[in-house]
Amino acid sequence: MSEQLKFIVEQLNKDPFKKNFNLITFDSLEPMQLLQILNDVLAEVDPKQATDIREEMPEQTVKRIFSLLGVLKYKPPANLSDVSSFRQGLVTASKPVVHPILNWLLQRLPELRKRAYLAQFLVKLEIPTDFLQDDITNDTYHQYEELVEEFKTYHKECEQLRTSGLSTSEIRRDISAMEEEKDQLIKRVERLKKKVEPVSNHQRMLEQARRLRVEKEREESLTHQKQEQKNQLFQAEQRLLRLQQQLKDLQQSAADANPESLMKRLEEEIKINSYMVTKKLPKELEGMRRSVQYLQKVASEPAMGQADLQELENKIKEADAQINQLIEKRMMRNDPIDDKLTLYRQQASIIARKKESKAEELQEAREELAAAQREMNQKNNQSQASYGEEVIRGDEMKRLVLKLRSKGTVYKKKRQEIAELRGEYGVLQRTEEILKQKHKIIQQKLQTLEAEKGISGYSDTQDELERVSAIKTELDEKKGRTLDDMSEMVKKLNSTIADKKTALAPIIKELRSLRQSREELNQEYEEKKAQYESCAAGLESNRSKLEQEVRELREEMAQKENRYHFVNSMSEIIEMQMQRAAEEMKAYVSSDPQERKKTIREVYMKNIAEQELLGKKLREEQKMVRESHGSNMEQMKLWRDLEQLMECKRQCFIKAQNQVSIGHVIQEGGKDMLVL
Repeated sequence: MSEQLKFIVEQLNKDPFKKNFNLITFDSLEPMQLLQILNDVLAEVDPKQATDIREEMPEQTVKRIFSLLGVLKYKPPANLSDVSSFRQGLVTASKPVVHPILNWLLQRLPELRKRAYLAQFLVKLEIPTDFLQDDITNDTYHQYEELVEEFKTYHKECEQLRTSGLSTSEIRRDISAMEEEKDQLIKRVERLKKKVEPVSNHQRMLEQARRLRVEKEREESLTHQKQEQKNQLFQAEQRLLRLQQQLKDLQQSAADANPESLMKRLEEEIKINSYMVTKKLPKELEGMRRSVQYLQKVASEPAMGQADLQELENKIKEADAQINQLIEKRMMRNDPIDDKLTLYRQQASIIARKKESKAEELQEAREELAAAQREMNQKNNQSQASYGEEVIRGDEMKRLVLKLRSKGTVYKKKRQEIAELRGEYGVLQRTEEILKQKHKIIQQKLQTLEAEKGISGYSDTQDELERVSAIKTELDEKKGRTLDDMSEMVKKLNSTIADKKTALAPIIKELRSLRQSREELNQEYEEKKAQYESCAAGLESNRSKLEQEVRELREEMAQKENRYHFVNSMSEIIEMQMQRAAEEMKAYVSSDPQERKKTIREVYMKNIAEQELLGKKLREEQKMVRESHGSNMEQMKLWRDLEQLMECKRQCFIKAQNQVSIGHVIQEGGKDMLVL
């Protein structure tokens, strides 16, 4: 608390306050003076708060200070978390309430000035929803919100310009240079005008030159636009070729589709979607909720200073040190059971990470597919609007999607196999390392035994001989196998080719007739489909028009109902107000003095008179206290001097008593010595 008081006194003695306080004088301030100092500090934050608190009611002063502290996001201490106790402390100007506020304000004056300035424009007005039912009020409020958003953007741009590093001297130099260039250009224009004036029809020539310049600029813009359109046409042609190739691939793949493969794909999709819904998405949602809670907690915290940041950094360092100690303890413990389970844990963690990564890749692929489908639909609509026909039909699009899904499932299977092989490779690699370590230990023991027996190097020679013999036998076996395999492969290929030719001959004959019938059916299908689509488009347009009319009528009916209820409620409110005004007027005009005393005007006038008398008495008392302050302080000083004088006399008397008793003791001792 003493450090807090020292800081407050130091800041109040500096600019712009210059109070010339010390700890004693500041601590001995009266509640009204302490509240006035708090108001002066708030006036430095917001100039609108500059006022003499003696000229307003205490409730108004506390309400004004309380509202400004709410705008500045001040949080009371833990012992004053109750709003009523905090408000009561402000009313009485209690030191445990006012001193923390002064300390918090004086630590953050520049930041709070900026916040108070922005609060004038960013704190939105609270308008009841009943008044927003009016169209004029609603439009005005929307304009007000738009102006607030514009102020936010302009303020951000202003802050960026302030922090961009451009100095005023550089801007002035640029402005002066541009002014010089402007003067030079004006002089050149004047010289050219003087040269042109003697020429006949110079105005017409100037007009023609201006038109020529305008046409050249237009020509440049048209050439640029033409080049852009050529590029767009080339890109559209390339995209059309790619889509046609994809269409052919999808048609070929759709011919080989069967119900079993479709069921397998659907089962895989169901498994993937169930995993996404039950595991991945809830985990992401929980993570996002935690991050939102954390951000809300950070936003609700008061503004942090350098001391708070240093304290947090110290806590982070302590937590890191504790984590390192726990890791070292775990490594020193080296539990054999944990060592055995490490491989399985690694495999489980690797599989879980791969599963999550694959789910993320699947989500990204789905998003890309959805974006591609939206783009394709947009291009189809554009082409249909411009050329009157679709580029890709619906069934062809379905085939394309099925082919993409089949490729996606194959890709997932391959990636899963690769992940399993990688996991197995990691296990085998770890096993190989362990076996190499054991082999190294055994080799060292073997070398020590050979050195003891006097046959060092025997095992290395034996291994080399065995390796050479194994390589020789392996080469011989490979030579024999390759010749046999090649002869068998040639025989199998010849027999397979002959079988396929004989089997495909009747199928090819049937296929030719089926292709002809397929073309006829496709032509008939296209005709029927065109008729159906034209009929469906007409019905759909009629239905959409009717739905739009019904929707507009319902909205109009809802607006009229809201307006009706609003007008009824406002009329009732006005009738009640008129009734109250009539009763007040009746009581005020009445000849009965008791009735007139009950009027609101009389009650308020009586309260105002009482409060004015009370304020007058308090000001007289304050004046008396100020007038008698000097004489009272002198009287108090005289009493303190008298008290010090009496204390000195008491001390002198005590010392004299002590000397007399010591002399008496010495005399008694001398007498005793004489007797002896």
